Amino acid sequence: MPRLSLRAASGYFFAAILTLCMALPAVAASAPAPLRVMSFNVRVPVDTDGDRRWTVRRASMVALIKQTHPDVFGTQELVQEQAQYLASHLPDYRWFGKGRRGDDSDEHMGVFYDSRALSVVESGDFWLSETPQVPGSSSWNTDLPRMVTWALFERRSDKRRFYLLNTHFAHRDQDEAAREHSARLILSHIATLPADIPVVLTGDFNSDPDQGTYRVLTTTLGDARARVSEPQGPEKTFQDFTTQPTRRIDWILFRGLTPTRFSTLDHRPGGVLPSDHYPVLAEFAWPR
Repeated sequence: MPRLSLRAASGYFFAAILTLCMALPAVAASAPAPLRVMSFNVRVPVDTDGDRRWTVRRASMVALIKQTHPDVFGTQELVQEQAQYLASHLPDYRWFGKGRRGDDSDEHMGVFYDSRALSVVESGDFWLSETPQVPGSSSWNTDLPRMVTWALFERRSDKRRFYLLNTHFAHRDQDEAAREHSARLILSHIATLPADIPVVLTGDFNSDPDQGTYRVLTTTLGDARARVSEPQGPEKTFQDFTTQPTRRIDWILFRGLTPTRFSTLDHRPGGVLPSDHYPVLAEFAWPR
């Protein structure tokens, strides 16, 4: 077999390296665009003073959403007045959701999605109670109905699908047992979903990560904030319209995706806090 000269061998080596380098951009370009998901407790419009009033903070909320442009975001404490304002000022987004009493009154688990990027394949609701298909039902000694609004989304660009579930757990200190029951009910629902379709759960869980609710949920789901190497922004999310957040109760949990970025958004567009909770935003890579 003829030997290659040093010059010829070097030529083959550099040609191989050049071919590899030229291939790398194509590999990178083939990676699907990430999925951006936000959870946002928008605070019901009951405040009457100063910057807490909905009419004062609503423009700040719209500005923050436009700045970060999530593909989809789950809201808590949303009422019709707020939903209509957000929908009219965020024309790229559509929304859906029922009130927790089963009609259009009271708080909604409203889900907003960029309709240019996503389509809804199916959607629904269930209540966090012993009779989850009964609208407005409650159990476990909670003082208010609690619920989940969910959807199966399909991305228009590549037909990738994922489920989003959005919720707001019972809020009183004595409700931790009810929150744990709610967590188990959600996990039982997720267990019925196809294992090959990713799932994201957004919500205000009214519980801290050192409590039972978090432990129940994270037996099955990952915590996006805990899984990224350098989460951005404050750790805690509930700040009661101050600069000193006290609790991390707003979470984005997941199955079947890889979180690559996470931010707690302490932005003040126009110098106004949009809500008494900081929204949280996660970016996910899709499975190959």
